Amino acid sequence: MRKQAMDILSAKLAASEKFILLERDDLEVLLSENAAMKKLGADYIIVGSITEFGRKVQGQKKVFSSTKTQTVEAGVSIRLVDTQTGMIIYSDEARGFAETTSKKTLGNGGYAGYDATLADKAISAALSQLVENIINKCMDKPWRSYILSVEDGAYIISGGPSQGIKAGDSFNVYKKGKTVKNPQTGLEVELPGQKLGTVTILSFFGDLPESEISVCSYSGADINALALEDYYISDK
Repeated sequence: MRKQAMDILSAKLAASEKFILLERDDLEVLLSENAAMKKLGADYIIVGSITEFGRKVQGQKKVFSSTKTQTVEAGVSIRLVDTQTGMIIYSDEARGFAETTSKKTLGNGGYAGYDATLADKAISAALSQLVENIINKCMDKPWRSYILSVEDGAYIISGGPSQGIKAGDSFNVYKKGKTVKNPQTGLEVELPGQKLGTVTILSFFGDLPESEISVCSYSGADINALALEDYYISDK
């Protein structure tokens, strides 16, 4: 059932065409190590559980007919975790229902047996109530990309057409701010970065959203090509 819930949520988020989805195992270990979360290569982790599941069968008999109804109820809890800070930025739960009814009249017809698809339908109904909120929370964060390499004066960054990038688009280049520890929460916080210049998209490579890269020109202050991890690209 856990795998069913994960597959349904992945399908709904993929259908929105707003995300590159990565699957990871051993999330409990990652969630316990803030540093490990930052190495995932993702902006957010979605953690969830099925908090309630129940199935009941009800029947009703009349003089000439009888009916049998199977009902499934599922409760789902979701948490959206920012991998950069380890903070939960969204948490919610929802319940979904699904049922099927069969009927016999004067001995004709038949009762439906155990319907395994009702579980999928109930979980899907619960997740549908949460997906829009997940999308809205993720979209609140400015888009980011990173400089992967500098080759013969051309700057290669992550991302491509599947993320809405077009040739001629320009984005800001920042040097990362200092990382400090917040004594109130115990979490590391990255201070605002310093704007250095802009990159302009020239061309693309890569066949899959996960492997797309963009070739850019750059104008602005000098960038240390030996420490590219100190910089990021943003649309803000």
